[in-house]
Order: sequence, then structure tokens, then C-alpha cells
Amino acid sequence: MSRPRLSLRLAAADVPKAEALLELAGAETIALRDAADDPVFEPEPSTAPLWPTVVVEALFAAGTEVEPLRLVLASTFRDSAVTVETVDESVWQRRLAEVVRARPIGTRLWLAPAEDSDLPRDRTAVRIHMGLAFGTGEHPTTALCLEWLERHAAAGTTVLDYGCGSGILAVAALALGARFAYAVDNDPQALAATRANAALNCSAEQLFVGSPEALPAVAVDVLVANILARPLVALAPTFAGHVVPGGMLVLAGILEPQAAAVADAYTPFFGGLEQTSRDGWTRLAMRRKAVKVRENR
Repeated sequence: MSRPRLSLRLAAADVPKAEALLELAGAETIALRDAADDPVFEPEPSTAPLWPTVVVEALFAAGTEVEPLRLVLASTFRDSAVTVETVDESVWQRRLAEVVRARPIGTRLWLAPAEDSDLPRDRTAVRIHMGLAFGTGEHPTTALCLEWLERHAAAGTTVLDYGCGSGILAVAALALGARFAYAVDNDPQALAATRANAALNCSAEQLFVGSPEALPAVAVDVLVANILARPLVALAPTFAGHVVPGGMLVLAGILEPQAAAVADAYTPFFGGLEQTSRDGWTRLAMRRKAVKVRENR
């Protein structure tokens, strides 16, 4: 089965309008990448978005007729070089078989590929499909989060993995003793990958998987979000509402120069900041402040 993928090249200022049109047309996923190999990963929070020129790629469900949308985009964004191609579903499915390198995480955790049966007996093992979503533990941002969970995840706690990707963080937290976890992402493929990895590790019954809009009104002991600096800044009040007083917040996907701006967005709600960096990426960990209750007089 094949799915249509639409691509167009835009100035950064036109990206929000293009994203809105693609979402209205039913795009299942939208990806942005640098059109000129500019080394900037992501803008500083509250600044102009992305790179000077951006390639926007949108994937649609099989059978979707995207030619009318292509014409609309071509007329709306002159010189945008709108193209449509088909992507064979089997190409995506083959990524499930790609190897995840087996390795230790800290002193308790062992990360292994899905097909690995030679697991150490003295560690908690988590097996992961490569899947169709970000998060196999290889990238420094994911590794930093896994290392924090390996040291701090406690039995009986609840965890929210916001922007779950492959679900590796939620699944690892459950393996390390968490009582229940919530995994949310706005990418349907990430949710599918998370469910597959939860089933692989026999933890599906302890896991909620859904979109951010479907997340219940819960407050958890630990919230971990490995996304990007700009959405992390915007989500500060939302995250504060999902962490119990005294609970922990772990943020990653942050470039080192962005860390101060992200931390500033959370200072009204969290304290005790701890910062760890690796290969240009930073993890922030902080504790939820007590919630002040107004007295009725």
C-alpha cells in the first residue's frame, strides 16, 4: 500500500500558514527540514522560526487525493516547488527491523533490540522496535532522559511521557517500577510505535497512549518531555498542571544556548534546577513547587 507525500519549499515566515492548510487538508504528519543545509537546529524561543528556507513534508492516508491541495499551495506560495510522490508502506515497515544497539543504561537498565533474547539477568531489560518514530536511545537527548529515569524512577510512581515518539521513556519507566504511565504524541505513527513497544515489553495494561487532547486531567509524579525548546516554553503552564507538588519535571531536546530561556519559562512553577549537557544538548530537571491555595475570607 502506498501513501501520498507532498513537499514544498518555503520561506520560514510562510511555514505557519502552510502547516495550517496541510492540517485542514488532513495531513497525518508534517515534518520540517532545512532546505539549504543550514546548521541551525531550531530557533531560540520567542524568535523567528526555523531556518531561512524550509522544506515542509506532509504525509497523507492511503487513497487521499492531494492534487487539488497541490494546486492551492502552488497558487498560494509562488515559487514553492510543490511536489507529490508516493511512499510505499513497506519501506516504512522495514524500519521496524532496523537494529537498536544493545547496551547498558546506568547500573539498572539494559536497552536491547526487539529480537534480542540474550538479556542480562542482573539488569532490567527493555526491548525496543526501531519503529517509525524518534526514540531508540541512541540520540543524546533520549539517552539523557533514560539515564535520569534509571537513577530516579521509583516503584509505585506515575509518569507522563509527553511527545513519546517510540514510547521508550514510558516503557522504561514502567520496567523500572512505575505503577502507571501516560504516553502522548500528536503523530499517529508515534502512538502506533508506542503501543507496539509496550506490547513487546508486556506493559500495555499499565500504559495510556493517546494524543495530547485525549490526555485525562491527571497530575503525575514525573513528567518527561523530550521535544524541542520552542514548544517546551509554550507548554510550561500545561506541564505545571500535570505534575503533583514535589513531583519532578525532566526536559530534553534543548540545545545548550537555549537552556536558560527554557528554564526561565518554568521558574514560576518549578525549582531546584539541575542541568546536564552532552554533545551540545541539555537536559533540565526540576521539582514542582507547592501550590498556593487562596483562602476564602
